[in-house]
Amino acid sequence: MCNEITQADLDRAGLPVRRRAFGALVGAGTLASMLPVAACAAGGLAGRDVSITTADGRVDAYFVAPGEGKYPAVLIWPDIRGLRPAFRQMADRLAGEGYAVLCVNPFYRWAKSPVVYAGHDFDDPKVRETLFGYLKQLDKAAVTTDAAAHLAFLDAQKEVDTAKGIGTAGYCMGGPMVIYTAALSPERVKAAASFHGAGVGTDQPDSPHLLIPDTKAGFLFAIAENDDEQNPEEKTRLKDVLDPRPQWHEVEVYEGALHGWCPPDGRAYNEAAAEKAWSRMLALFKAAL
Repeated sequence: MCNEITQADLDRAGLPVRRRAFGALVGAGTLASMLPVAACAAGGLAGRDVSITTADGRVDAYFVAPGEGKYPAVLIWPDIRGLRPAFRQMADRLAGEGYAVLCVNPFYRWAKSPVVYAGHDFDDPKVRETLFGYLKQLDKAAVTTDAAAHLAFLDAQKEVDTAKGIGTAGYCMGGPMVIYTAALSPERVKAAASFHGAGVGTDQPDSPHLLIPDTKAGFLFAIAENDDEQNPEEKTRLKDVLDPRPQWHEVEVYEGALHGWCPPDGRAYNEAAAEKAWSRMLALFKAAL
């Protein structure tokens, strides 16, 4: 989870603070390798900014799908830095694999995306204080309200194949959100992937993982090595509720990967581990959707 310990781990690892925009962080070759060449050749991708109405306001979000046809839908819950260029690129890449993808701004109640502007570092205590202040207000009830609106939005899009299940992926704080989403709509949400998820399996009576038996989704939990060091029992709790179920599931600690290793604009980004996690997400979606 994002806390002082994981920030100290990044410092000890000597990973630099990244102050430039995402487009400047990755070279042309790296960015090109992320783009879905096959989908582009078959009609390209159609992405657009969208606004989704909830009981609490209007969510700014990004929706992207292949230019032709209907596809299974995927809802992405970004990490604590929210909807930004890196997650738009990740949404584009997933759409290139044959999905209709919605990536949302979870903090829309308080700020439009990007919540963290270029030149403002997550390592700045004031930035972290602001973001964690938002997060403390984003409880299960709020996430459930938002998830209901996001799922309804997806099912209303012409690019979405409503005969197929919906998938969801969450990063950091998005880990519990994918469980809440799957529990909200068991008949629609058939796959949920958590990457370095924060607090997905605690020893508390309201731990998100306790909702898993009430879902019908396959689950992927990709856990950072330093998160596992802080909470070594989490993986066991997850396996205890997942193993009796018939659905596809996988729980793995990614050795050498620090919290936040998946988004390519973060200090902890680990390309090899991120690509492995990406491939396992695709395996889940292929099996469940």
